[in-house]
Amino acid sequence: MTDTLKPLYQQLDKVRRADRFRLKKRVDGLARTPAGKRNPKAVDKVAEAMATSMASRDKRLASVPALEWPDLPVVASREDIKQAISDHQVVVIAGETGSGKTTQLPKICLELGRGIEGTIGHTQPRRLAARAVATRVAEELHSPLGSAVGFKVRFSEQVSEHSLIKVLTDGMLLNEIQQDRFLNQYDTLIIDEAHERSLNIDFLLGYLKQLLPRRPDLKVIITSATIDHQRFAEHFGGAPVLEVSGRTFPVEMRYRPPADGQELSRQVEDILLEIQRDERRDGLPMARDVLVFLAGERDIRDVHHHLKRCATHGSSLRDTEILPLYARLSQAEQHRIFSSHRGRRVVLSTNVAETSLTVPGIRYVIDAGTARISRYSVHSKVQRLPVEPVSQASANQRAGRSGRVMPGICFRLFDEDDFLNRPAFTDPEIQRTNLGAVILQMADLRLGRVEDFPFIEPPDGRLIRDGYRLLDELGALTEKQTLTTLGRQLARFPLDPTLGRMLVAAAEKKVLREALIVVSALAAQDPRERPHDKQQQADQAHQPFTDKESDFLFFVKLWQWADSQRESLSRNQYEKLLKKTFLSPTRMREWRDTHRQLLLLSKEQGWELNAPVESGLALREPDKAKSKNGDNAPPSPLYAPLHQALLTGLLANVMQRTEEGEWLSTRNRKPLVWPGSSLSKTKARWLMAAEQVETSRLFARTVAKTDPLWIEQAAGHLLKRQYFEPHWSKKRGCAMAKEQVNLFGLILASGRPVNYGPIQPEEARELMIREGLVMGQLTREPPFVRTNRERFETLEEMEHKLRRRDILVDEEARVAFYDARLPGDLHTVAGLMNWYNKQASEEQKTALLMDESFLLSRSPDLGSDQFPDQLKLDGLRLPLEYSFDPTGERDGVTLIVPLAALNQVSEARLDWLVPGLLREKLEALIRALPKARRRHFVPVPDYVSALMETLAPDEPLLPAMTRELQRMSGLRIELEEWQAATLPDHLRMFIQVVDRVDGKRKVLAQGRSLDDVKDRLAGVTRDLPKPPEAAPALRGQEWLFGELPETEDQDLGGMTVRRFPALVDIGSEVELQYRDDEVEGAWAHRWGTARLLSFKLSVQLRDLRKQASQMAGFQKLKTEKGAMARNALDHALLRLLAEHFRLDEPVRNEAAFRDRLNAHRGDFVPWAQQQLATLGKLFAHYRQLMGTLEKNFPLAWAHAHRDLKQQLGQLFPDDVLLQVPWAWLQEYPRLLGAIDHRLDKLGGQIGKDRTLSAELEAYSKQHETRAAGAPLWKQPEPLQQFFWMLQEYRVSLFAQQLGTKLSVSAKRLNKQWEQC
Repeated sequence: MTDTLKPLYQQLDKVRRADRFRLKKRVDGLARTPAGKRNPKAVDKVAEAMATSMASRDKRLASVPALEWPDLPVVASREDIKQAISDHQVVVIAGETGSGKTTQLPKICLELGRGIEGTIGHTQPRRLAARAVATRVAEELHSPLGSAVGFKVRFSEQVSEHSLIKVLTDGMLLNEIQQDRFLNQYDTLIIDEAHERSLNIDFLLGYLKQLLPRRPDLKVIITSATIDHQRFAEHFGGAPVLEVSGRTFPVEMRYRPPADGQELSRQVEDILLEIQRDERRDGLPMARDVLVFLAGERDIRDVHHHLKRCATHGSSLRDTEILPLYARLSQAEQHRIFSSHRGRRVVLSTNVAETSLTVPGIRYVIDAGTARISRYSVHSKVQRLPVEPVSQASANQRAGRSGRVMPGICFRLFDEDDFLNRPAFTDPEIQRTNLGAVILQMADLRLGRVEDFPFIEPPDGRLIRDGYRLLDELGALTEKQTLTTLGRQLARFPLDPTLGRMLVAAAEKKVLREALIVVSALAAQDPRERPHDKQQQADQAHQPFTDKESDFLFFVKLWQWADSQRESLSRNQYEKLLKKTFLSPTRMREWRDTHRQLLLLSKEQGWELNAPVESGLALREPDKAKSKNGDNAPPSPLYAPLHQALLTGLLANVMQRTEEGEWLSTRNRKPLVWPGSSLSKTKARWLMAAEQVETSRLFARTVAKTDPLWIEQAAGHLLKRQYFEPHWSKKRGCAMAKEQVNLFGLILASGRPVNYGPIQPEEARELMIREGLVMGQLTREPPFVRTNRERFETLEEMEHKLRRRDILVDEEARVAFYDARLPGDLHTVAGLMNWYNKQASEEQKTALLMDESFLLSRSPDLGSDQFPDQLKLDGLRLPLEYSFDPTGERDGVTLIVPLAALNQVSEARLDWLVPGLLREKLEALIRALPKARRRHFVPVPDYVSALMETLAPDEPLLPAMTRELQRMSGLRIELEEWQAATLPDHLRMFIQVVDRVDGKRKVLAQGRSLDDVKDRLAGVTRDLPKPPEAAPALRGQEWLFGELPETEDQDLGGMTVRRFPALVDIGSEVELQYRDDEVEGAWAHRWGTARLLSFKLSVQLRDLRKQASQMAGFQKLKTEKGAMARNALDHALLRLLAEHFRLDEPVRNEAAFRDRLNAHRGDFVPWAQQQLATLGKLFAHYRQLMGTLEKNFPLAWAHAHRDLKQQLGQLFPDDVLLQVPWAWLQEYPRLLGAIDHRLDKLGGQIGKDRTLSAELEAYSKQHETRAAGAPLWKQPEPLQQFFWMLQEYRVSLFAQQLGTKLSVSAKRLNKQWEQC
């Protein structure tokens, strides 16, 4: 130490303690400079600063005003308090509200001489309270505000360097620690309302505990209500506690738990009535006010509505004034509780009246016992506001509100046991809130780890981890949990870190001007007011500022409108306009103050405001904010960058509309859009929200449309990307995968195709080799791949025919072949082609070719003609293709059939497959038989060998097998017993119908069953396609058709097809058509010729039709609605023409037609009259029987009724006169007579009839199953004969006296069945 500095060091003890640390650092700095280089002016400046400090002490000492002491409880204990403060560094003072501790303690400190060496800091939990306390203390000291007493709150201060007392919020004191880590400017700190245990208070108390050993001169006074004050004393090592009583009166507790199902509104009404009864009984004046504590605004509205209704319907509550009280009410509505009034006043309040606000004149308290307690959910990342039972301390605090002016009564709407079982104290805020801001400030102040900080009650480890996680999401922390550059920027702003993050992003995106408006609005209270009785008017007043795309733009539009009005109006006019627009002037002022301070802090960061943009965001007067057509202004060009900036702080609050119309947010949360939002009914797909708060439901508040691409850009470091379904893309020539991007569990993109090569090059290379080179999934083939594929396909055909996979090398061998020869960094076709064309040597190119010695693992053994390439079918040669793919649709043999030839393919021929597979099919058919039948054909291979020697594909397979096996074993297998439909697919021919066999063919239908394939051809004609140059089909009422050959060959689709020309009856004319089936062609030609004859005999037929319509039988048919009755006469005439003119012998040319007509027309009419009379009697008999069956039959005859209805249905199908052979049609009167006989005898032979019916039903079912719905004329001859024998068998059973046309019995029927 040099002699020139020694006086300075000596004077340090004389300067104010608040300046000592700062001045000592300046002297130490001079001391480190060599004496020869020391600037004398610098020394003089330090000396001058010391003199100023000492003069300041004297000035402050002289400025202490005269102290006056009002009549308050705390003043009575003044000497005890002074002694405790003098003797201890920390003092805890517990006193009820009204004791005067808040205003008198700073004065007591002044009396002790505090506030001279440093300032007396006096903290308050709320800004309004800080201003009010400063104002009140200044008034008592008779000093203007800002002189001896000043205040400092966020974004506003009124304090001078000579102020002795500074009232500030606890948050501002925390903020000052950043510049004054040791709080040197203070010599005394009063932490008021510490019992509220806010986050800031707990943090301050922890910090002070660390600081006090280093500042032994600092005095700390902690004031608290009489709630858990011992905890504060213990925290500071047993600090003394002084209790100061308030102005209180005794309070009587009355417990009134609700009756079962009783509503809260009814409970409150009952207690108010009880109060009135008690006052009348005791003769007390009925003007004692009631304070009702309820959980939230909804309960207040419900109770308010109920009590209002009671007051207006003649109740004794009619003289009662009912007022709501909650934080969101406008100041005018809140101040109504302080106004004078007549009669009784009932104040319905949330817990705002518990500690924050004193309601005057209260004698009665009604406590519902619940409140909304803010709790942060670590799991869902939501600040919840659940309704919970309040603690004992809060309940007692509420009860104490009734004992301020007189002895009070507290009615608790729960029982005493419930009260005793509740927790003693409410959880401190630090244990139920997000700690992100605390951790950020601690990191900025370098206070160490949160886990090690001396909190009164340490927060839960999950909350700490969640706070770190939030800062990590924002990018504010490094891996070592120190601040990043962004984190240091966020720490400069006294805001929630998420709001600070928005400003940083806004500065980068050049939208800082608009972002400052939005962020300051989110940081302050919402300026909108919405009085309960004027909600609609308020909504209409706010409507011009709303934006259908974004709630955030509401604040921008409102700011711009308010700014323009503020400039053009006086302050008084401006505030009146705000009130008229339902906006709080106080909150608007706070919003503007917040904005100003954030603007100053932004400029300190070196950020520049972007130029204002008029388009889209500018507003006119509220009543002119819409254009003439009512449309809103066009969207702002700043919408995207502004909302992208806001999104950086709101990534956890993005949400997506699901297909069900619900909203799904991150971490599987399902919020509702706040009903007051302009987007509450939006159909947008994506939204972001300023906050998600859980009250009665989880609500997203202040929302805006967003884009998932914005979210991806903003949340790059938080996204989780998953890749699934890697696959080879033939079109792109590279491996692709589907990408799923999610943010905290919310899927932003799913199934997005991405190039898989850069992600997993090894797997992508394998996919290229396996799927591209080996499986052939390439749009352009390298030369070596094409050569290898062609060689492989030639050899592969043998495998498909032999149904073996051991002939060629497998896929893995070919993959390994390419893998060993291609460079390891190739995974796309483009890269492969580039390497092959530009870099590969001739030796490498040759090595990539596969020869037969590599591809064949064994020599194939194909028998001659076992697997033909074509199927010969009645002159047709249809292509055959083979596939060995047991899981594929085309496994086995595929027959390619052009549509034109489809009807010439018979199911019977397809059953034979190809010779190479017939043995396996025969063996499978026998093994599929039931065991009782199968055991007769053991060993199966021997029987199959015998069948292979005797069977030939010129008859149906199954009947041939039945015959040969019966010959070998004597056992008959019925056709229905063969399980052909259950055979493996490869043992049944696969039919593929195409439009043509040459050129590029189109598949029209395919399947294993020929009938199924025909059914699938719905909408595709099965008839002959007409060649483009062919003339229209011939049709007319004369023979215009020339010579009709029996068959005609046509070239269709590259194949010669045999067709059968026929004249087809189309009603008013006859048309020449070609049919694919010979029998069907002959059938159609017969009736077409008959129709042509009818045109020649039209006069005769008209007379015959007239005569027949008078016959009883044809008349009775008119009562039926079916097709048979409707067409009976027309079919009768056609049938008579066909029989009389012998059309069973086809007419093929005009001369033959004319000859046939002339030869038989002479005697047609008499013969036809006779036949029509017979048919008329037949139909009359039929209708008589049907009428009998339609009457009420006895229940015991049900079996006969069912059997007879079935028989008549078989005998009289819709086209009975066309189907039934003429000879059998003559037997119908006898067959119907047998039915008459059966009905006559039925009453006496019910048992016998029932037995016979069962036998007949079995035979009938056999026939029906074998016929498979085919009309009688299409059935095989043996099956038709079985049908008529069955009808004759019925005659023999029920009317033997009528005789039968055939010899018939059950044995003969069974023998006939064997031929079917």
